Amino acid sequence: MRLRDEKVVVCGAGGFIGGHLVKRLLDDGVDVIRAVDVKPVHEWYQSSEEVENVEADLKNLRSCERAVEGATAVFNLAADMGGMGFIENNKALCMLSVLINTHLLMAAERAKVSRFFFSSSACVYNADKQRDPRVIPLKEADAYPAQAEDGYGWEKLFSERMCRHYEEDFGLQCRVARYHNVYGPLGTWTGGREKAPAAICRKVLEATLSGNHEIEIWGDGNQTRSFMYIDDCVQGSRMIMESDIHEPINLGSSELVTINQLVDIAEHFAGVRLVRNYNLAAPRGVNGRNSDNTLIQARLGWEPSTTLRSGLRKTYDWIHEQMEQEVLTARVA
Repeated sequence: MRLRDEKVVVCGAGGFIGGHLVKRLLDDGVDVIRAVDVKPVHEWYQSSEEVENVEADLKNLRSCERAVEGATAVFNLAADMGGMGFIENNKALCMLSVLINTHLLMAAERAKVSRFFFSSSACVYNADKQRDPRVIPLKEADAYPAQAEDGYGWEKLFSERMCRHYEEDFGLQCRVARYHNVYGPLGTWTGGREKAPAAICRKVLEATLSGNHEIEIWGDGNQTRSFMYIDDCVQGSRMIMESDIHEPINLGSSELVTINQLVDIAEHFAGVRLVRNYNLAAPRGVNGRNSDNTLIQARLGWEPSTTLRSGLRKTYDWIHEQMEQEVLTARVA
């Protein structure tokens, strides 16, 4: 299957990843017929005039049926989600996203969609395998026996199973990518839903601009993660959608860093050294998580390759521009 031969709908298109995906597909000559999100279009991170932009609540089955009408391929990136602070404090809200994927699968099967992509998460992985910061990279099989992140992770794992059974029972071709910490420009960087790379960049910039050279870090800073730049995420998502990979597959960088090292990089960009205040009571997630890319290398001959330093530089500069623009806007007002 080549997406240039398909009629594509992107659900969750008003979000960070969805907005980038629509732009990339259009740039590549793919016929994206519709972009759908629950937010009003003027609140989308990005929107494209070349497609039909639809505001709809995809928790509703009828909305899903209208969303996929005329489509032959559907990307489902729609979910209530955010960084660890949001996930840990909104478990029920995160789990309600199961309605989105369930109803989209029902609608896609009824509309005879040829292929369905579900954006899952590394939060599906068994917590017992993530207790040590020196974590062994997580293989796809490590999601079982199931002990997913409470709330958000369980919703993703259940929705993976729904995709599997819709393929088995109804023949709807499903592709499932387990995203590992996606970041980059044009994403959330303040307000509570931002993830660690954006939050750290913002905090370093705030400390630098204010002259108060201190930073709060959630946890002890020794927890480890890998972070995938948005361009790699979008490219990998398309490659997985076009592949014959039927099982869930990791889509993430294998470059493991501590949160302290993430702060080091942002401090280097700013040319400062900050006093680090560790908030041990704040949400911190698992102690260690990294992506084993053996399967994606074997099946696609590819893996995410943007270095954290390179991707974070672009993210840091973009957030800096947003903060400067806010200052200018406040002065005008």
